[in-house]
Amino acid sequence: MAKRKTSRKNSGTGEAPWLYGRHAVLAALANPARRCRRLVATSDMADALKSVGGPAPDIMGRNDIAALLPQGAVHQGLAGRFDPLPETDLADALGPGSNQRRCLVMLDQVTDPQNVGAVLRSAAAFGIGAVIVQDRHSPALSGALAKAASGALETVPLIHVTNLSRALDAAKDAGFWTVGLTVDGAETLGETALPDRAVIVFGAEDSGLRRLVRDHCDHLVRIPIGSGMESLNVAASAAVTLYEWARGA
Repeated sequence: MAKRKTSRKNSGTGEAPWLYGRHAVLAALANPARRCRRLVATSDMADALKSVGGPAPDIMGRNDIAALLPQGAVHQGLAGRFDPLPETDLADALGPGSNQRRCLVMLDQVTDPQNVGAVLRSAAAFGIGAVIVQDRHSPALSGALAKAASGALETVPLIHVTNLSRALDAAKDAGFWTVGLTVDGAETLGETALPDRAVIVFGAEDSGLRRLVRDHCDHLVRIPIGSGMESLNVAASAAVTLYEWARGA
């Protein structure tokens, strides 16, 4: 079983953060690693909670729920305040055995919580073992990120590391090949047989992979797209690439 430690990055308030939206809250309630501090729901959403269990919700109107949350939060009549998840160690995420097929995702300074959440959702869809981010240049584990992840935050470990280059070195020592997605990659995604044990690295949309992270990649690969668009959104790039890795099984 993977070792867990206390999460170092939450909403930034020092308190149990609010999660909101049907999928994010129901997934958190179903996760035995989560502790729910408070649950609020509209009367028509309370029935959705009966099959999950957890604390009895406070029944509130939609506007009253919205007043508890960040401005513009789309809560769908359901929100909960949960303790942060414990975090998986990188060494455990790399997994035992050099022959086991396994893929991890690394995000190099992707700071938009909705993009990180969408990548987690794709990771869950395609059987990815974990998503790795850097401590200092990643978004807080907020309600916006959890909602974009649509429940995947509860099933795919989100691992914070101090240094991405050192994390890539550790992955190589564990038998992984490292693949960076860049607009100027030597090969296209379709031409490349993605390794069975891979760490696939995606950079920020404005600047791409940083030089040192790029230099630690064994392969640099691009997604061929039409001339009318310079690049894909990082979440779209991840979905395409992770599908390609998964279908190679």
